[in-house]
Amino acid sequence: MDYDVIVVGAGHAGCEAALASARLGLKTLVLTINVDKIALMPCNPSIGGLGKSQLVREIDAMGGQMAKTTNKTLIQIKILNKRKGPAVQALRAQVDKKEYEIEMKRVLENTKDLTLRQGTVDKILVKDGAAVGAGIESGLLFGGKAIIITTGTFLRGRIIIGKKDYPAGRMGEYPAMNLTRNLISLGFKIERFQTATPPRVDRRTVNFLKTEVQYGDKQPLSFSFWDEEKIYQSIKCHLTYTNEKTHKLIAENIEQSPIKSGMIDTHGPRHCPSIDRKVINFPEKKRHPVFIEPEGTYTNEMYLQGLTTSMPMVIQQKIINTVEGLENARIIRPGYAVEYDYIIPSQLNFTLESKIIENLYFAGQINGTSGYEEAAAQGFIAGVNAALKITNEQPLILTRDNSYIGVLIDDLITKDLIEPYRMYTSRAEYRLVLRSDNADIRLSKFGNDIGLITNEQYRRVVKREKEINKLISKLKTISLNPDRGNNNILEKMGTNPIDTPLSIYKLLKRPEVNISGVIDFTGDKRNKYDRKILKQAEIKIKYEGYINRQLSEIKKLENLEKYYLPRDLNYFKIVGITYEAQEKLTKIKPNTLGQASRIAGISPADISILMLNIKGKPETGV
Repeated sequence: MDYDVIVVGAGHAGCEAALASARLGLKTLVLTINVDKIALMPCNPSIGGLGKSQLVREIDAMGGQMAKTTNKTLIQIKILNKRKGPAVQALRAQVDKKEYEIEMKRVLENTKDLTLRQGTVDKILVKDGAAVGAGIESGLLFGGKAIIITTGTFLRGRIIIGKKDYPAGRMGEYPAMNLTRNLISLGFKIERFQTATPPRVDRRTVNFLKTEVQYGDKQPLSFSFWDEEKIYQSIKCHLTYTNEKTHKLIAENIEQSPIKSGMIDTHGPRHCPSIDRKVINFPEKKRHPVFIEPEGTYTNEMYLQGLTTSMPMVIQQKIINTVEGLENARIIRPGYAVEYDYIIPSQLNFTLESKIIENLYFAGQINGTSGYEEAAAQGFIAGVNAALKITNEQPLILTRDNSYIGVLIDDLITKDLIEPYRMYTSRAEYRLVLRSDNADIRLSKFGNDIGLITNEQYRRVVKREKEINKLISKLKTISLNPDRGNNNILEKMGTNPIDTPLSIYKLLKRPEVNISGVIDFTGDKRNKYDRKILKQAEIKIKYEGYINRQLSEIKKLENLEKYYLPRDLNYFKIVGITYEAQEKLTKIKPNTLGQASRIAGISPADISILMLNIKGKPETGV
């Protein structure tokens, strides 16, 4: 049976890839080990967070699904870092993990041109250097014009708890044991990473009176730009802490930890260390936070964020019972570590198509990343680009100056991974421009051009951007006179009075002044403006200097990104660049001079010489 696009795996990357492809009219097949585990959240039951919510909002701005499904299944939502600048603020939603799976499966099953099928892929079919299909372990073969591999932690997956290990992609699920061998035979370089998850405990055995309550926000919010903002009813989360008793117990049993016993010798995510590693690496710390988070509305399972461990289950139980509020907590599911194969992502182009096998794409943890949001972003890009290539359209290539997704892909391709990659706001050098709140203004044009954002949706975005700019222009023209009445109002706001006329625009640059406090000076009623318009106008005014500086830097970067490097360029024949540069450029094969400039070990002198050796500026380098 033949399809246009075959997606291998139905995790967060696979779902976005399949939906993007099918919504663009391509006949799409999803092959997954278990159709009852679609979009499963094997770790934290949440979407978003610092750096991650920017990815979700960018997917949403271009027509992806994750934000919409989050809105439908969330049980708590809040804005993180409210007291900090807009560049590092982020949405985070606690979701009902089972409802999320059900809703995402419902969406897939009701999408035209999309077929779900259960099966474990063990081979990619290749003809004349291009992927032409996939085979499953039962012997069935499926033809496809493009193949997208989104296998998560399933490639030769290995679960570790204490000194015990067994093959599994996730707890209780069969791994994919044969596809790695096939990928190696096709020429791919494969490495292994590991990640881990904490135990889950029974809500009825937790003493919440000994914990701090963590509430959601009581203001209208929406993860998706295309849904109405509303106030959500939220389920409480709770916070407690480990203590010296906890740390003493772990230290006394540290030899039973897989990271000390030798059961695990692969790298795990540094940003999310196990409690074992925290005790080893931070002996001076007296306590570590433990967030007790519900896994859903109708379940008693509680997730213990901060107590990740793959110690023996008996030790896990003892560790938990040392923590205040968890003295009688009973484990429902133990924590565990999982090792898995991933491909070295420098073997991919910006489109996430392989440099080795044409029409073969990779997305998600198989590219060395960590997190549902990172996976979904890659899946969306891979699905869109597979569809665009089949229909002979120009690819969607996002760059680090226009999106966090561009930062993610650029980092994967140009930087060596020593641990699973997670997105942080600090990875984006233009994060003040690439905010969570303006992702639709930045990227919905791409979604509209592709065909995943309707003309009506895009018109709404354009209208809002015009209203923001119109409001800013108006605030520049209205000045306050230094009379007693105005100065009394200013003093009530907590800001200094004025002795000469001052525009509202300049007044808003004062840190203590907010736009809702000065909008009355315009003569307009406060409810004339949408909250999002007010917020973005205020950000653009307050941070104008910083934003302009970043836009200037982006302009300089654009010049290097216009120079595309031929795929067949022999760097060892270019006289003047260092041998280290020749080796790294040959290994990574960057698409542009901009990408080449970000490879560790490539100097400005190397870039100058490369520029002299490039003839012309072809329209595309992929």
